[in-house]
Amino acid sequence: MPRIARFIRNDRQTVYHVISRTALPGLPIKDTDKDYLLGLIKRLSRLYFVDVLGFAVMGNHFHLVARMHPEDEISNSDIIKRWQDYYGDKVEMPTDRMAEVKKRLCSLGAYVKDIKQNFTRYYNKKHRRKGFFWGGRFKSMIVQEGSTLVNLLAYVDLNPIRAGIVKKPENYRWSSLGYHTQTGNKDGLLDIDFGLKEWNELDPKEIVRKYRQFVYETGAVDAGKGKTIEKKVVEKARKKGYKISRVERFRYRCRYFTDSGVIGGKDFVQEVFDQVKHLLGSKDTRKFTPVGGVEGLYSMKRLGES
Repeated sequence: MPRIARFIRNDRQTVYHVISRTALPGLPIKDTDKDYLLGLIKRLSRLYFVDVLGFAVMGNHFHLVARMHPEDEISNSDIIKRWQDYYGDKVEMPTDRMAEVKKRLCSLGAYVKDIKQNFTRYYNKKHRRKGFFWGGRFKSMIVQEGSTLVNLLAYVDLNPIRAGIVKKPENYRWSSLGYHTQTGNKDGLLDIDFGLKEWNELDPKEIVRKYRQFVYETGAVDAGKGKTIEKKVVEKARKKGYKISRVERFRYRCRYFTDSGVIGGKDFVQEVFDQVKHLLGSKDTRKFTPVGGVEGLYSMKRLGES
């Protein structure tokens, strides 16, 4: 069967949430491997036209939240500079293939493919093995900037909390909040423009402080996947008159941060759908699903496993 196309927007800056899991059993990505994978993300982000907004490198998968830039924003001089900074002056820039190089360096697929393939080569050499490391294609979803993006970033940064690895999210150094806290955002890896006007008017340190507060107050909650509702939980909900608290709203949102193709306001989801519907076929009539407990937030299922 042919591969199902991803949701991709090439005509404007677009934020994507990328997830990729290993094909190996257990937790094969050890601490030194996490360092190497994070190093790859850092190095390749200097070559590709991408803003890294968040990440979490776990024992068997990684999350990456990245804003890709469209080709029409990039000049030939921008490409030459990045090429020379990355490869050095000894590797000549193929100027006769400028359009091809530009397309590649603005491509989400090429960026993630480079990360995954480079890591596989490193891992196989280290363990003297051959074959696949990653379990197929990566998943990706388009994310609206603003409050949707901030909630998603909190979800990503809370991965080590949900896994029971650390007590505080910033104690995990292979996540974006840990990187902010422990390194002071060394080399400017992380972009903190989340699309929230009220935050972006502040200085960078204050934005990170507000984000950390948001993660603690809103996001430090177990999503409860795979469990049934306990009787005591139902009884507690009855006492509240089934009103949804801020914490509970975050819990309801969690599954949408991994299972959607697009997430954001209704107009945003409709706009993206209009752009990618030619990939779906004329008989495909997708419905937008309201995200439970959150007014004004909608989700549309992905095209398939990305």
